[in-house]
Amino acid sequence: MPRTRKADLPARVAGETLRRLDRHAKRLGKPRSNLVERYVEEGLRMDEHPGIVFVEGPAGRRPALAAYRGLDIWQVISTLHDNDGDVADTAEILDLPKSEVRLALAYYADHRTEIDDWIRTNDELFEQMETAAKRQQEAARR
Repeated sequence: MPRTRKADLPARVAGETLRRLDRHAKRLGKPRSNLVERYVEEGLRMDEHPGIVFVEGPAGRRPALAAYRGLDIWQVISTLHDNDGDVADTAEILDLPKSEVRLALAYYADHRTEIDDWIRTNDELFEQMETAAKRQQEAARR
C-alpha cells in the first residue's frame, strides 16, 4: 500500500472486537493501528473491486481472485502482458472465465504500481531460482 500522510481515525467498536484485534496484533507482533489501517484499506479495495480478496503468503499480503484463491492478480496480469493484452487467450491459458481476467484488469488499472512491483519481484525470484538450479546441476555433474 502506498505511504501517505497519516490522520487519526476515531472509532467505536465492540469490546470483544477490540480484544480480538489486540490478540491478533500481539500474535503478529504488529501495532493495533497497523492492522486497523490494513483492514480499512483492504476492505475499501474489496468494496471497490468485488471479487478481489487479500491473501497472506511468504512474500506478504497480496490481492487475489476470490473465486480462485490460489491465483494472485499479478499472475493474471503477467499472463495478460505475455499474451499482448488478449483477455480471451489469457482466460484460456489460466482456465478462467474472461470475466475473472477483466476483474483482475480492473484492479490493475487502479493499482498498477503495486501489481507491477509484484510482477517484478516474482520475475526476480524466478531468475534467482533458475540460476541456483543451474549451479546445482553443474555441481552434481562434477
